[in-house]
Amino acid sequence: MRTLWLSLLLSTTLAVAASQSLAGETRASQILDRFEHANQWRDHVMVAAHRAGSMQAGKTLFAENSLAAVEGSIAMGAEIVEVDVRRSKDGEFVIMHDSWLDRTTSCKGEVVKYTLAELKKCRLVVEGTGTVTDEPVSTLREMLAETKDRILINLDNKLEVTDLPGMIAIARDLGMADQVIVKENLWNRQRIDAAKVALAKAGGGFQFMPILADDAVHDAAFADEVGRAFPLRAVELINWRNGAETLTETGGALFSTRMRAEAVRGDWHLWADTYAIVNKPGGFLAGGRGDELAVAASLPREAWGFWADRGATIIQTDEPRAAIEWLTANGFRVPYTTDVKQTEPAHTASIN
Repeated sequence: MRTLWLSLLLSTTLAVAASQSLAGETRASQILDRFEHANQWRDHVMVAAHRAGSMQAGKTLFAENSLAAVEGSIAMGAEIVEVDVRRSKDGEFVIMHDSWLDRTTSCKGEVVKYTLAELKKCRLVVEGTGTVTDEPVSTLREMLAETKDRILINLDNKLEVTDLPGMIAIARDLGMADQVIVKENLWNRQRIDAAKVALAKAGGGFQFMPILADDAVHDAAFADEVGRAFPLRAVELINWRNGAETLTETGGALFSTRMRAEAVRGDWHLWADTYAIVNKPGGFLAGGRGDELAVAASLPREAWGFWADRGATIIQTDEPRAAIEWLTANGFRVPYTTDVKQTEPAHTASIN
């Protein structure tokens, strides 16, 4: 009887401990687990919101790279937000895609000619509508703090590879370096070596993702070389599309059988980009199979489905809501234990 009682007590204790452990898990920690263990989650396609996720159904709802856009992406269930990093005149890291302020803020001129104090007087603008919000330009620290324990954040470095250690230092100071994904374009040994030097100065504990584009990288052998140089969790692959080119039927040289095999051997994700590039053909980074095809032409199977079928387990898109809804409905998403009915953020547009 005593043995049975002890057995029951032990079972109850373990159950309570497991429950407490699960309750203590943040959404970001669950996403990070899937990011770091690709082979365990080949049946789940993560969604990365491009420039923090400013669009829905072809319409811009938020200012790009804004905290409001981040809140929207978190609310809809995206796993990653991608933002762009530049420096102010006085050397502060700020979140801005263009080198000029004209398109996305109420100010004009080059970012690097404004001090942080001056940038804080600029208000973000919703592109297309021209609506001026009450949100100022964010610092990298502010953007990181907004995402801590909630979502992974992909930093698109618009500076030099030598600036990466400074970005990681801020994330480490906030206790969230492991949530940060930094990336660099790699196409030869010299680029690999330059990235290795910079990343060594940054220390460990963060995620590094190489970007391989098929205009310069023509087969999976280079990915194997990159994998020997860095501990990989994901590789961003680009299938360029020329203006008159028809939709890719294969995904190009990089979305090959061998690349998928390399990904499985290395336990890393294939990351596909379907977001649009201004003044470029539709699906410019995705062999024509981009967000335009999925949303404007109402053919999501030929865009997001195509890349998922070819092994992509992360898709970066301007349409995170539509992508999540379609991927979920078609069996490409596995629920998280923290999943609840998603709602719109309380303030979807901070408009004056």
